[in-house]
Amino acid sequence: MHPLPLFAEMDFSQNSLFGYIEDLQELTIIERPVRRSLKTPEEIERLTVDEELNDIERAVYLLSSGQDVQGTSVVANLPFLMRQNPAETLRRVLPKVREVLHVAGVEMQLTAAASFLTILQEESVSIQNYSHSFLHIILQHVEHRDTGVSNAWLETLLSVIESLPKETLRHEILNPLVSKAQLSQTLQSRLVSCKLLGKLANKFEAHIIKREILPLVKSLCQDVEYEVRSCMCRQLDIIAHGIGTELTKSVVLPELIELARDESSSVRLAAFETLVNLLEMFDADDRSQTILPLVKSFCEKSFKTDETILLSLSLHLGKLCHGLYGILTPDQHLRFLEFYKKLCTLGLQQENGHNDNQIPPPNQEQEKRYASVRKNCAYNFPAMIIFVDPKNFHMELYSTFFCLCHDPEVPVRHTIAICFYEVSKLLSTGVYLIYKELIALLQDESLEVLDALVDHLPETLELLTTGGESSVQENKLLAVPDLIPALTAAEQRAAGSLKWRTHEKILQKYACLPHIISSDQIYYRFLHRMFTIMMTNNVLPVQKAASRTLCIFLRYNRKQEQRHEIIQKLIEQLGQGKSYWYRLRFLDTCEFIIELFSKSFFCKYFFLPALELTHDPVANVRMKLCYLLPKVKSTLKIPADKHLLQQLELCVRKLLCQEKDKDVLAIVKRTVLELDRMEMSMDAFQKRFYEKDLLDQEKEREELLLLEMEQLEKEKQQNEGRPSSDKIFEKKRRDNKTTAVLPKTIPMSVAGSSSCTPSTSKEIKKSKLVRSQSFSSQALHPKYGNLEKCTGKNSTTGYASVSGIGKPSVLSYTDDSFRTRNSSGNISPYSSNTSLPSTSRNMSNSVDQKNNGSKDAQPRKATLKSRKSNP
Repeated sequence: MHPLPLFAEMDFSQNSLFGYIEDLQELTIIERPVRRSLKTPEEIERLTVDEELNDIERAVYLLSSGQDVQGTSVVANLPFLMRQNPAETLRRVLPKVREVLHVAGVEMQLTAAASFLTILQEESVSIQNYSHSFLHIILQHVEHRDTGVSNAWLETLLSVIESLPKETLRHEILNPLVSKAQLSQTLQSRLVSCKLLGKLANKFEAHIIKREILPLVKSLCQDVEYEVRSCMCRQLDIIAHGIGTELTKSVVLPELIELARDESSSVRLAAFETLVNLLEMFDADDRSQTILPLVKSFCEKSFKTDETILLSLSLHLGKLCHGLYGILTPDQHLRFLEFYKKLCTLGLQQENGHNDNQIPPPNQEQEKRYASVRKNCAYNFPAMIIFVDPKNFHMELYSTFFCLCHDPEVPVRHTIAICFYEVSKLLSTGVYLIYKELIALLQDESLEVLDALVDHLPETLELLTTGGESSVQENKLLAVPDLIPALTAAEQRAAGSLKWRTHEKILQKYACLPHIISSDQIYYRFLHRMFTIMMTNNVLPVQKAASRTLCIFLRYNRKQEQRHEIIQKLIEQLGQGKSYWYRLRFLDTCEFIIELFSKSFFCKYFFLPALELTHDPVANVRMKLCYLLPKVKSTLKIPADKHLLQQLELCVRKLLCQEKDKDVLAIVKRTVLELDRMEMSMDAFQKRFYEKDLLDQEKEREELLLLEMEQLEKEKQQNEGRPSSDKIFEKKRRDNKTTAVLPKTIPMSVAGSSSCTPSTSKEIKKSKLVRSQSFSSQALHPKYGNLEKCTGKNSTTGYASVSGIGKPSVLSYTDDSFRTRNSSGNISPYSSNTSLPSTSRNMSNSVDQKNNGSKDAQPRKATLKSRKSNP
């Protein structure tokens, strides 16, 4: 069989062409109703309002003769009218609203309820005027035939009750309730009465509640409709707290016991939940003789006859066990624990092939219910740890925790991931028991689970590395092999998904890693990954998160060679990158550097590379730099950085004279005004900058201490050939930690001076090495989000001990932070053989300062002039 030619069945005769035209005419006929649906001139005329009318007159006109949509708009705008002109609104607009609401539809009713509530919350009128003008309208519509409308008005009324005086409540609300709660009233009226009684119970004295409210409560608890009994039962919790313990035991408890045996499951469920919430109000006798038997019957019925109770029982089981903790015998304690374990694996026995009782496999609805039960059990897991005592966790609950962490349903694993930090805190020294489960959740295939776990990841990792029974260093060595691959895999899995917020959160939380693992591990496994994300990721918040975390890694990197390498990559690949996008990210990085590092560090490495972008060919880059210039200027200290200030002024002057983009020029002019108003920081401490200068000095000391530690470690390796094990140094660190600071009587002197004996020099080096072993574990504050405040007590006292008291110090912190040492045996801070753009602080006297300023000025200017950047 041969296929027909392409045009074999097409007929181009005259008749066929007329047929096609008719088809096209039919299509136009189909579109005509769409055109007819547009507003006619008459309708437009009817919807048009005179523009000369003021707001009040327009509202009255629209409510009187406008359409429903216009009336709804006026009602929605009622809070604005009350703010603008409350007297006229109450006199002219509100009566019209009252008239319209009698015949209004659902949309206007809901809008009116919301507007009335907004007026109450904004306090546009006094509560007396509000109750006089608005309360009657609310009470008229609270029993509306539409359930949604009735609930909306009821919510507004319940909020109004909080503010009304007692006399108004009694006359306007409580007294009418006597008739509205009668059996002869509608179901909706009795349901509203239940909720109002619960709200009023906290507004009156106990004797009024006993005389006027409790009889109505008893009547509604015995109503013929189960919806009313259930609704009233849920209000007994609030009523009990309002009437006190004695009346609760004599009046509320008997009603609860009767409702707990009700024929309706929803009523029994409401009674059970209310009993759990009221456990603290009953003494031990009531709990053991009355409540405990009821709870046992609930647990038995939940599996045998009424599975609907399982969800509520599993949700409140932790609170229930906590409330019954003191009255349970060992056998009862074990039964509750076994019941909880059974709920944690509900629905999983059939999947694992352990269907010993020949129970038929659950259907889809039952599977969802069982998964919800296991989710509730995961939510209650921290409470159950307290119930069994954390010391018994491994014997009693570890297997259950393992099952919850490996549950086949994502919501269960998501809930246990949320609780993971609480579990870690409760286990304290036994936290190492759940380390494998942390790794499993980090490697979970669901990003929802990972997102929940990451929320408290820094605190959890800190507990795992410091809360165990073994020492910090031993824990680190044990944890690292599995932890680092899990962390890198989690980040890469988030990076490969479309959930960039989860990826951003992970990168932000990884800023805690300098407190958890070693500097080398961060450098080789995480730092370069952050740089790659900055270069390749397309989501700006993710790039910024990676940039900040990279700066924190750089802040606590302990090897100068690695620090210089990453600084050079930032300058060459971002600051001098071919894409303007890279150069924008470089300016973001500069902002983080200013925030996290000392002023000296920024001025030495990033000041000039940032200023070079004033010649950038892309306007957006120059614009972003202009916004950053005030922060750049804030890093300068006078007179040490006078030459850098001149460079800054030169760049700003060039921008003012040569800038052609009008938007950039406008920002430059505003920036110049801001720069002129800025006060310069001096080398010496000033009162107005005291806190900022002190914080900057602490940052600078930490940076110098990192250099000292690196040099001392190198010297020790050269002297001993091979360093001792980390355990010995950790032991020394713990011994030194007991005194908080090193003894101030240790003689400190300039390196290489003859006043220091060899034995004393060795002691000094040993003390600094001890600090070097503990710096990475103490440098980062537990609150990782605010790293400017990382300088804790330990680090501050450590620096004080380095400089010495009344002795010549190894490093002078009050003078130039980057001064070269006199001894040839010690390195200069931040010295490097690599060719990095750098600036230096003032030298020891004014002559050196002048000479060095003239030497450095020309090559820097040449660098600025020769700078070329491609968009």
